[in-house]
Amino acid sequence: MITLFARMCGVVRRPRPTFAAIVRTPSWAPVLVVTTAITFLCSAGFLRTDVGRQALVDQWERTATAFGQTVDDAGYARMEETAASGGAGLLYAAATALGYGPVLVFAVSALLFLVLKPRHAYAQVLAVVAYAGVILALRQVIATPLDYVRESIASPTTLIQFFSMFDEASPVARFLGVIDLFVVWWIVVLAIGASALYGRSARGLALAFAGAYVVLALAAALVMAVSGGAA
Repeated sequence: MITLFARMCGVVRRPRPTFAAIVRTPSWAPVLVVTTAITFLCSAGFLRTDVGRQALVDQWERTATAFGQTVDDAGYARMEETAASGGAGLLYAAATALGYGPVLVFAVSALLFLVLKPRHAYAQVLAVVAYAGVILALRQVIATPLDYVRESIASPTTLIQFFSMFDEASPVARFLGVIDLFVVWWIVVLAIGASALYGRSARGLALAFAGAYVVLALAAALVMAVSGGAA
């Protein structure tokens, strides 16, 4: 347990030597359980409050609007009723925790294992990706009190927070709303871990990962723009 938390702190403070130690003695399950639990507890705790439930309803409405769906008063009332039941909040928290935890870790690990060479044991790749997830769990810890103050479930660490002059329905705003600073940090940390594993340039890997992230963000913004425009 001491080694686990020392490595989790090391990923934040000194990622390069920390990942070198992780590659030598890989262990992925404990850190994945801890980070997933942190994400779930933070999200579930927020959504159990009145502020959190209202924020969840507003998020559902914004998402529907972004994809060109109109939410009338009756639809909004149904959303409020669903959120008030409590079960929807727990499902949302569980989906968030699983999405940023096991689903992301196994998907990214499989991609790295198949694409990058030379090949390493899959457990080593899993360990690197799982420990990089500490950054995303830290984002949830920081975002939860900010979400409560802002009365919003939307990420407070996206670039759109610094460019409020844009119309939120514009393609630029939608793109900036997808780019999250903590995800960028996670990409850099993941690149350092992959560099320790594969002996490649961390800078080159970070640029490649960031490029893929930007392409996905552009695609998401385009889909929302087209869906919204077709409404």
